[in-house]
Amino acid sequence: MKNSQHLKAYVQLHPENKMAWYLLGKEYYKNGQQGKANYCFNQAGEVYEAFEHSKVPADMLREYEEGLLREGRQRRESRLRMRRTFLALMLFLLVVIPSALAPVASTDESGEPASAAVTGNLKEPAVAEPSEDATETSAQPAMAFTAAGEDMASAGQALVKIMQSRKAPSETAVLAMKKSGRWLVWKSNLPLVATVEKNKQGKTVYQSYDPAACACVPPEAGGLKKQAAIWQDKQEELAALWSAIRSYQNSKGTLPKSLKELAKPFPGNYLGGTTPLMKQEFSALRGALNSQMPQSSAGTASPVPTTGVGEEAGNLGAKTGKSKETQQPFFSSPLKIIVDKQNHRLAVTSGSVILRNYEVGLGGNRTPEGEFAITDKVVNPNGHSNGEFGSRGMQLSDTNYAIHGTNEPDSIGKDESLGCIRMKRGDVEELFAMVPMGTKVQISKGVLPDGLLLPEESFPSGTPLDQTNPNKVYHWLN
Repeated sequence: MKNSQHLKAYVQLHPENKMAWYLLGKEYYKNGQQGKANYCFNQAGEVYEAFEHSKVPADMLREYEEGLLREGRQRRESRLRMRRTFLALMLFLLVVIPSALAPVASTDESGEPASAAVTGNLKEPAVAEPSEDATETSAQPAMAFTAAGEDMASAGQALVKIMQSRKAPSETAVLAMKKSGRWLVWKSNLPLVATVEKNKQGKTVYQSYDPAACACVPPEAGGLKKQAAIWQDKQEELAALWSAIRSYQNSKGTLPKSLKELAKPFPGNYLGGTTPLMKQEFSALRGALNSQMPQSSAGTASPVPTTGVGEEAGNLGAKTGKSKETQQPFFSSPLKIIVDKQNHRLAVTSGSVILRNYEVGLGGNRTPEGEFAITDKVVNPNGHSNGEFGSRGMQLSDTNYAIHGTNEPDSIGKDESLGCIRMKRGDVEELFAMVPMGTKVQISKGVLPDGLLLPEESFPSGTPLDQTNPNKVYHWLN
């Protein structure tokens, strides 16, 4: 019953952790408390369905449960140390300064739980080194990749998605993203957490690659990490293409027939430019989007909701090689721009994941707050690249405000504009190439982390087509 008590305390602190509810239910069931077990299984929802209908190794569940209990113990021990320190300090004050009888404040118990990777059955997965011809189909199934938060709840949810998916590949590798506030941070070379394999017997074999979490020596993973890096390199381009297809469909009421329809000269430049990967994957992404759209009586797809707020980035089945299956990219939520007036930051996000976090110049109260969308995307606003609007401009809805470059780089990080959002030249050119026309823009305060997120290799930002607008003089408020 001791484990039941600890797990009960854990779910009281983390009621959203469905995996913990499932494990608590298993404990109650083992102890003959069927009623309590059924309640916990109902709270576990899809986790119960996934694990009860899959042949999950018992030691995988045991390791996960031990991780939760260890996490709870660490949290309790941390609070106990804080209380003891606080008590010692108060005793010291009572002895040294008897008159200092101030009321005792309650201790803060809202700290984040210690991070721990899900651990499990130790079995070295068969990992093939990437061949020179990585795009050719092979008899060997390609390793699929996904990424999740480094906390146990996120890792557990990623495992559940893998096990629930009937189309999940035989092997999936899970990478870990660090958390910053409410955001997950997408960085190059994310660490490998685990692999999940469905073998020919239908059993699920789980391999942890975190030696501290599993108290083991994981298999050598050099080849797997190389494949993961290749997979990561592709995801941002696929996110831009996926978002552009959705923006076009919402604007036109139909899906683009070819990549060229997304990369026309101004004003049809949904994409700032295309890449070989976009050309290769356009048909597959279009097919994936078409397959999930309700068809109208006229035979055209209905517009796609693009709020992205309730969607979670992190689809499964994104492989390193070609695939004939119509699968969504990892970043399934459309790209969105978020501007933080308090921290002078502009982020590119997808769902709960931050892909970029730039420093920007703003106008204080002159910069409006609210929801906007990128309309015009213009190269060299007003005819030149070194003027007050720099080399790129993206107008915000039907307003006189825009995201643009600047000829006053010292104003970045300050409130010196007349209301527009100023960016460094390299940053605004990357943003212009990365986010399509129609991208939603949210301006508010205190919503982004301070840490900049700028990769060593920028998103491809060439503009092969004419994306200037000589027929209009922009009167943005700079």
